[in-house]
Amino acid sequence: MPPCNNRAERARLLYYAYQLQSDAMNPVRAMAQVALTAVAGRHAATGGALGNLAAAYEIVSRARLTHHRPAFGIAETRVGNARLPVREEAAAATPFATLLRFAKDSPLPQPRILLVAPLSGHFATLLRNTIETLLPEHDVYVTDWHNARDVSPSAGRFGFDEYVEHLIGFLDAIGPGAHIFAVCQPCVQTLVAAALMAETQHCAAPRSMTLMAGPIDTRVNPTAVNKLATEKPIQWFERNLIARVPWGFKGAARRVYPGFIQLAAFMSMNFDRHLQAHIDLFEHLAAGDMAKAEAIKNFYDEYFAVLDLPAEFYLETVQFIFQEARLAAGTLEFRGRRVNPAAIRRTALLTVEGERDDICAVGQTLAAHDLCSGIRPSRRRHHLQPGAGHYGVFSGRKWQHQIYPLVRNFVLAND
Repeated sequence: MPPCNNRAERARLLYYAYQLQSDAMNPVRAMAQVALTAVAGRHAATGGALGNLAAAYEIVSRARLTHHRPAFGIAETRVGNARLPVREEAAAATPFATLLRFAKDSPLPQPRILLVAPLSGHFATLLRNTIETLLPEHDVYVTDWHNARDVSPSAGRFGFDEYVEHLIGFLDAIGPGAHIFAVCQPCVQTLVAAALMAETQHCAAPRSMTLMAGPIDTRVNPTAVNKLATEKPIQWFERNLIARVPWGFKGAARRVYPGFIQLAAFMSMNFDRHLQAHIDLFEHLAAGDMAKAEAIKNFYDEYFAVLDLPAEFYLETVQFIFQEARLAAGTLEFRGRRVNPAAIRRTALLTVEGERDDICAVGQTLAAHDLCSGIRPSRRRHHLQPGAGHYGVFSGRKWQHQIYPLVRNFVLAND
């Protein structure tokens, strides 16, 4: 093989190198799992004398990334005083996504809500807690994005416009009278979809739009994430971060932004915290404190499940949203037509931000209100959650007990 003489070629080979290393580690992980099985019983029987060894084997056996969506694991929910079973139903599907409904036999009709998950390196299961909180009082649909490495190149491109078209198509599949709820990155595409549907008087235009910690205007209080995106031209991102899916996968030869690169970027931002978490995991396992160990393992099982993004979508997101802030600047186009958020009149607007959000800073989501000048002030609301970081806006106690009641009441008021 001739030497690699350019950055584009090195980026192309990066995925192959990653896959080769991952495959080479499989026997090591398997042997560690066998050894763990042999040692675990003795460790339990002797009150922890072999705890350090058993913990080390388990840490090694878990040293991997997965590329398949974890199960949502939502088997039931409480509606009133009754526990109702929940079943997952595919309400619509394309090669790139499934419109997943968490169906239940509720005795009364409930507001239908489309939860738009980020397409940013993790699966929609990252919103499990968001879904669990919404389910008792809403008929919940979720954009379940597919891993691009499993999508054949014959399915065509998937960029910014295709993402917006998916949201419009999914709202159409749900039917008139639904609400839309976007978390983080897709707040921009959600607002665009609502504006396009308003302009065309689409019958399935959402009754309300909730935007949670999204980069509507990244020029406001730029974070480290925003600065990283603007330090280099878009050509640098394409040369250095885009690779082709290796042979052996359904999406072989598709150009993607690999999920393992995105995960590495996320972890580098808080490396000390992730390192300490694994030290804590080792200590909990060695001490036999399984409850604390399981909490850490469950988090990283989710966190280490990564998906690849279509190259077009990743590059256009970086350029349109983070480098040029086209929506806020009034220059964003959809299929060659200028997007006009002021056309939105009948869709109510709620924006939510976290005071300590270091990914999407305070003011970036609030900017949607200036753009949506056609919505009457009485149908617009903003909430700044004290003490909440990025993930705390849509997951955890602050979301469940302080933010969700506001969302619920807002949806009901506009249903």
